[in-house]
Order: sequence, then structure tokens, then C-alpha cells
Amino acid sequence: MKKTIGIILIAIGVAMIVYTGFNYVTKEKVVDLGPIEINAEKNHTVKWPPFVGIILIIGGVVVIALDKKKHT
Repeated sequence: MKKTIGIILIAIGVAMIVYTGFNYVTKEKVVDLGPIEINAEKNHTVKWPPFVGIILIIGGVVVIALDKKKHT
């Protein structure tokens, strides 16, 4: 079970290094005059530093190493 968690942590860490963030779009009502509505799309960016991915990879390796040490 811990080996699976370690592999998942490593995969998430690699993904966080490759993709350092993502964007999403929300719609906001700017004007609402009865039947007339004006909406604006607003872009939001979510970014994280690459060292977070490195920490997850190291954590995954440690979890796998501790699991192997426990079985031997």
C-alpha cells in the first residue's frame, strides 16, 4: 500500500515540475439592465514553484525506501 502511495507522490511531483501551473476562466456579470446582460470573462492563473514537485518526488522515494526496508 505504501509503495502505491510513493508512486503516486512521484507521479504528482513529476507532473508539478512539467506543468508549473494552470489557467481557468470565470464569467462575471458587468451590466444587468433587465433583458440586457453584459458578461466579462476573467482569466485566473494558478502557479506553484517547481521545488514543490521536487519535494513530492523525494517524499515518494522515501516512502518506497521505508516500505522496502520494513519488508526485509
